[in-house]
Amino acid sequence: MAIGLLQDLTKHQRDRLAFIELRLRFVGEIRRQDLISRFGLQAAAATRDIGFYKELAPDNLDYNTKGKIYTFRDGFKPIFDFPPERVLTWLSQGYGDGEPARFSPWIACEIPSRLAHCDLDTLASVTRAIHNECPLKIVYHSISSGKTEREIIPFALIDNGLRWHVRAFDRNTQNFRDFVITRIRQPIVMQGEKVDSNERENQDIQWSRIVELELVPHPDQPHPEITEMDYGMTDGGLHLKLRGTIAGYVLRKWCVDCSPDHSLHGPEHRLWLKDYLALYGVESATLAPGYTSPREKR
Repeated sequence: MAIGLLQDLTKHQRDRLAFIELRLRFVGEIRRQDLISRFGLQAAAATRDIGFYKELAPDNLDYNTKGKIYTFRDGFKPIFDFPPERVLTWLSQGYGDGEPARFSPWIACEIPSRLAHCDLDTLASVTRAIHNECPLKIVYHSISSGKTEREIIPFALIDNGLRWHVRAFDRNTQNFRDFVITRIRQPIVMQGEKVDSNERENQDIQWSRIVELELVPHPDQPHPEITEMDYGMTDGGLHLKLRGTIAGYVLRKWCVDCSPDHSLHGPEHRLWLKDYLALYGVESATLAPGYTSPREKR
């Protein structure tokens, strides 16, 4: 029934309803002001849009009279079919929050698709827990530990170029870790549960640490000037500032040779990390090609 009613609406109306659904499902709440700010509506128009969404999907939201806010309701059933990549683009870059629709590009364009896709209901539970700063109970499948039940306090999504992770405090190990979203099952948002000060984002040393790296053309490259052009280098180098938690992922994705003596060979290694000591103490450095901790060299 909802689908039929949607087809009779204008594109702008559907976009606003899609925005309401995105906010509810992945943030856990929607205020009238969210619509006013996003679409430049009058207050009465925003009220009408929320009211119409409630007519279409009455079981998807509750109204908190004290906070004057509409909230996600258990038993939520989406009326829009969003592709996972579209949702992740919206979450990570803040645009593209209109109705999902197929379109023809202005010019021929081919983008390789990911092999792994998040389950949207799982992703929605993760993002609501992040927004509400509350714990998330999950069943997690780890290569090293197998299937385990955990309570985590998630606070950020991470795209490592191949798949999406969530950065969180793990109450089982009492450490901050990355969890692959596709390995999470049976998530339960523990709304209102207490989060201790040591479990919060500002206590994650690896997340807070900013690593400064200089990448240069690999010494084995016969034409370093081409590498400089391809990567937009200035004065023969590319300077990056990355969080400690993602530095290793980035270096692995771009096949950067992180050995101290640029000992990795092959056409994939077009870049070399000029100072491998910049990764000292960075936990994700174990992912960096060729990197060996100075401690291991003793």
